[in-house]
Amino acid sequence: MQDWILAWRHLPAQMSPTLLEIGSFQLRYYSLMYMVAFACTYFLVLYRIKREGYPYTAEQVQDYFVWAILGVIIGGRLGYVFFYNLDYYLGHPLEILFPFQFSGGFHFVGISGMSYHGGVIAVLIASVVFCRRRKIAFWRFADLICPAIPLGYTFGRLGNFINGELYGRATTVPWGMVFPLDPLHLLRHPSQLYEALFEGVVLFAVLWAVRRKSPFDGALFAWYLIGYGAIRFVIEFFREPDAQLGLVLGPFSMGQLLCLAMMAAGAGLYAVRRSAAKAG
Repeated sequence: MQDWILAWRHLPAQMSPTLLEIGSFQLRYYSLMYMVAFACTYFLVLYRIKREGYPYTAEQVQDYFVWAILGVIIGGRLGYVFFYNLDYYLGHPLEILFPFQFSGGFHFVGISGMSYHGGVIAVLIASVVFCRRRKIAFWRFADLICPAIPLGYTFGRLGNFINGELYGRATTVPWGMVFPLDPLHLLRHPSQLYEALFEGVVLFAVLWAVRRKSPFDGALFAWYLIGYGAIRFVIEFFREPDAQLGLVLGPFSMGQLLCLAMMAAGAGLYAVRRSAAKAG
């Protein structure tokens, strides 16, 4: 039994984040997981269109996903810059979008640092613009998309786990793990796996189960905002805060404050849409 525990604890050190390497080119599992996440969401949306009578075509969905993917990438990056490391990037603005480090020479370092909440904001803006240009009812379209999204998070968080990043706080629980990127080499919560399970599988199962029971357009989207915010808020207690920020307000991390705002937005949206449905 002890051998199994030791093998589990040191599993991250046995995993390579690189799937394929040819010369200087690397294909990482993290990138692959992102592609799988988008593909999973895309096919679930098509399934709903075919089975549940939504009046959209595959071409419209494909067009939308181009907008959404750009929103995730651009919004996620800018969200990280503004929410998590603004002081650094004010002094190194070229590193916001270029994968090079210009201080102390010229080095390729890749683009590191993405914010989920920044991605959500950007995708929401892109979705509103897309729907207006295509003359699509936004709230119904949002209800179509959002139940399919969480399952994609499972793959994204598994990518974080394979990369050994976004690990949890120090712990003594028997399922704790040692992550190579941790400079202290402490036993830590595998918070990426917690997020993969609860933000991904559990939230998907709940939203998918109630997707036909939405009382009005926009309700599913509101439930998604509240559900993700609540789950992520709890898991953040087990996740190591960003080193440059730490805890920003009492016992709360930046991610938790953003989740509180997300839950408040979801509750407010639900109230407004319910009132509009009653009035209409």
